[in-house]
Order: sequence, then C-alpha cells, then structure tokens
Amino acid sequence: MTKIKAVIFDLDGTLANTLPLCISGFRKSIEPLINRSLSDEEIIATFGPSEEGTIMALAPEHYEKGVSSYLKFYKELHAMCPAPFEGIEDLLITLKDKSVKIAMVTGKGRHSTDISLEQFGIGKYFEAIETGISTGPRKAEGIQNILDLFEDIRKEEIIYVGDAPSDIIASRKVGIPVVAAAWAETAEPKKLKELYPDMLFDNISDFSHWLTLSI
Repeated sequence: MTKIKAVIFDLDGTLANTLPLCISGFRKSIEPLINRSLSDEEIIATFGPSEEGTIMALAPEHYEKGVSSYLKFYKELHAMCPAPFEGIEDLLITLKDKSVKIAMVTGKGRHSTDISLEQFGIGKYFEAIETGISTGPRKAEGIQNILDLFEDIRKEEIIYVGDAPSDIIASRKVGIPVVAAAWAETAEPKKLKELYPDMLFDNISDFSHWLTLSI
C-alpha cells in the first residue's frame, strides 16, 4: 500500500462540529437585517462560498453589517463548539511526530477560520491553510495550491479528508485520494457513498487507526 506523506483536512464537520455554530451565527446576524426567519436548509443551500458569500446571497443590501455581525456572533457563540472532535488533536500530534505534512483547505473565510483555530489551539499543526472566498467554491483550487507547495510528494501519497460531497468532487478534480469523514452529526453518509470516496469512516477512532497504519 502507498504510504501517506501528507494529509489535507477540511474544517467544518471534519475537524470539529462547527456547522451548528455556523448556522446559529447566520441566523442571529441575518434575521434581524431581513426581518424574517431562516430555515437551516435555506442557510445550508448557500454553502460553498465563504460566509461572506452566504450573506451576499441572503442579505445583499446589508452586506457589510451582516459580515461584521456574523463574525461577532460566531466568536461569541463558539462555546457551542469549544474543542475539536475527540481524538483529532491526538491524531494531529501523531502525524507531526511521524513527519507527515498537514494542511487545511476549508470553505470558511479567513476571519472565521482564525477564530476557530484560536479557540481550538490547533493552528500550529498546519503547514499551510487555504480558506474560502465570497464569489464561489474554490476547494479544488485550494487543494491544488497545497499540492504545488508539497511538490516533492506524489499525488497518490496525499489524501484529502472532508465531510461533504463537494470535497470528494474537488479531490477527484485535482487527482488525489479522498477520505469521506462521516463522523459529524451533520454528515450525510448516503450522499458520500454515492460518490465512491476511496475510504469512508463514521468514527474518528477507526479513521485514526487506519491512517496511523498508512503513514
């Protein structure tokens, strides 16, 4: 089996259960601006671009106020998700100890990514971080930037780990193996399986065991 020399992680729903936090932040920041309630589905339908893109889609006339309000609530509400998933930091430490390169490619904007990494205290493990933009998804571009950075590692020695169907599609686009992370309460394993990821795990313990044997 090919040894894994680099791991690229998604953030929301992969490293931590941050999606409920994101949804609460959007609801608290946007609903007062547009004077109506938002369903989870309505909010999630805008995901792909960064949170700035979500606010542009749902409250375009209040963009700047919406962004600043969202980031304020995202930070204030972070007690909803005080730490990464259990076992994640131990895994990051193991990867570092084994000289495996670690990066992150997330659809989150830079500011909210920084808020979460500061809250979790795990930013120090990542050699590179690619964040989202307001105008649309850029996962494939972000992954490619990491591949360019890790140019001494072959594509088959790098995996992307993410919880969304779009993560599988982006990984396929750039030609690297992809592990579907189905351990969050927000994951949709059926949709993930339909896209035939290289591996799928519904708990971090099994994923960590497999990865440790693969490095």
